[in-house]
Amino acid sequence: MIDRKGITQYVIVGRDQQILLPDEIHKYRIGKGRLKGLRLIHTHLKNESLTEDDMMDLAFLRLDLICALGVSKNGMPDTVYSAHLLPEGSNNVNWEVLPPAPYGNLDIDCLRLILSLEEEFAKKASTRKIDAADRAILISVTTDPKGTATESMEELKELARSSGTHIVDTLIQYRKADPRFMLGKGKLSELVILALQSDANLLIFDQNLNSSQVRSITDTTEMRVVDRTQLILDIFARRAHTREGKIQVELAQLKYLLPRLIEKNTAMSRLTGGIGGRGPGETKLEINRRRAHDRIRRLEKELATVRKQRAQRRAKRKKQGLPIISIIGYTNAGKSTLLNTLTKSKILTENRLFATLDPTSRRLRFPRDTEAIITDTVGFIRDLPKDLVTAFRATFEELKDADLLLHVIDISSPRLKQQMKSVEQIVESLDLNAITTLKVLNKADLVSKDFAETQCSQVDAIAVSARNPGTLNPLIEAMEAR
Repeated sequence: MIDRKGITQYVIVGRDQQILLPDEIHKYRIGKGRLKGLRLIHTHLKNESLTEDDMMDLAFLRLDLICALGVSKNGMPDTVYSAHLLPEGSNNVNWEVLPPAPYGNLDIDCLRLILSLEEEFAKKASTRKIDAADRAILISVTTDPKGTATESMEELKELARSSGTHIVDTLIQYRKADPRFMLGKGKLSELVILALQSDANLLIFDQNLNSSQVRSITDTTEMRVVDRTQLILDIFARRAHTREGKIQVELAQLKYLLPRLIEKNTAMSRLTGGIGGRGPGETKLEINRRRAHDRIRRLEKELATVRKQRAQRRAKRKKQGLPIISIIGYTNAGKSTLLNTLTKSKILTENRLFATLDPTSRRLRFPRDTEAIITDTVGFIRDLPKDLVTAFRATFEELKDADLLLHVIDISSPRLKQQMKSVEQIVESLDLNAITTLKVLNKADLVSKDFAETQCSQVDAIAVSARNPGTLNPLIEAMEAR
């Protein structure tokens, strides 16, 4: 392996069929829109052209250039085969294979070629909108039917946008997840090249990854890797404003990340402490885990105090004798908008997932001068992370005191049935099935009247447009009657 100064950095002895590249080459970090700074020159003993493995190495390592020196039958150098990556290749071509050249008649100005390629990569990057947002490729590896996989990817897009991430591309592979890379090796190669061409700096997977997969993908792509649960936790962390919300989110993050605390490279593991040979001390990884455990214990104590305070507030509300109505539903179904319109409040509402995290209660007066307490709650989502449900237990416990649950459903969503089912499953897991539930099909102004009437009859619901107070009278009458 030769660097750009023409200095040989590594000499590798392989077998007749394969060479193993050293892990140390990862110290040559790849800059934004840049190549590796190394070119790989190796022999092909049967004088064959570049192989699939060669092209994988070119892509995975983002090498400046890869060359295979074909050896003739008499053991002498014969033909040189070479290739390099392309900036945003046309016709799905990600690299250019140069014409074979006779050994001794090779005329390539490597440095000039490499610098011109990097200049092209830089030009492509500079023409894109400059902002501070991450540029992400969204990835799904699934055995689900195409329709289900596409719907799941659409939801992942919404999550990514809610986190402020700029989506540069998406990739779905229909296969069983690879235990090491999640993706197949060929798709991973495409992903590396796509990231280089699109100036992406983040990979977001729709499936949850284990620590081994995160490490393998990170080492191969040299990019940050996030899975669906981490993305949701990140959104929650951005949205939490109260002390209670921040405690709950941090606790969920720590519990999720604790088993995934891994070292970037075992060769970099160093022992601390143990002065004078009194013991091995602790590795940095062990220290991080211990600190995480300590922090979890402190947060759980704080959360226990919060739960007591919530219980006291609930007891106080019960003494008032006012019925409690809790609004539940899939995220971005319009729960906060409905609460605002019913109570003439000004709770933050945005057209994005998880705009509301901190529960809000308001007093609702009915036309017959009766009153109730109505509460907005955090939105649900498919496969809500287990650690998040555990951390937000204090919030979800409030639902158990409700006399009525308003299940708000986005009637305009193409995933209407799936979202309803997800909420119903979470309600069942929280042991809330015994509480009377009233289904509300929101955003009826976005669909036809016939469609709204059909859906209402199918699921026994009331159609409303939360932004239009004039549509809420049937709902108010139904709530008062319950």
